[in-house]
Amino acid sequence: MKPSQKYSTARPKQPRVHKVTFMLNDEEQKFVMRYLKRYKIENKSRWYRETILSHILKTLDEDYPTLFNENEMRR
Repeated sequence: MKPSQKYSTARPKQPRVHKVTFMLNDEEQKFVMRYLKRYKIENKSRWYRETILSHILKTLDEDYPTLFNENEMRR
């Protein structure tokens, strides 16, 4: 009997072709590994991708130009 998969394989409409590489020091690696273990995250690359992109989208949303600046809106 085949073991069942929890999630289907990812088949994005646009395949990922751009590789991104970065380095961590020992302490940063320990933090990441502890986090992944604590929250039972098995797919590291998906977690990195989602975390980075969610941060980027949040920042872009906060920096979106508005009609009035913050001080004018607080009046």
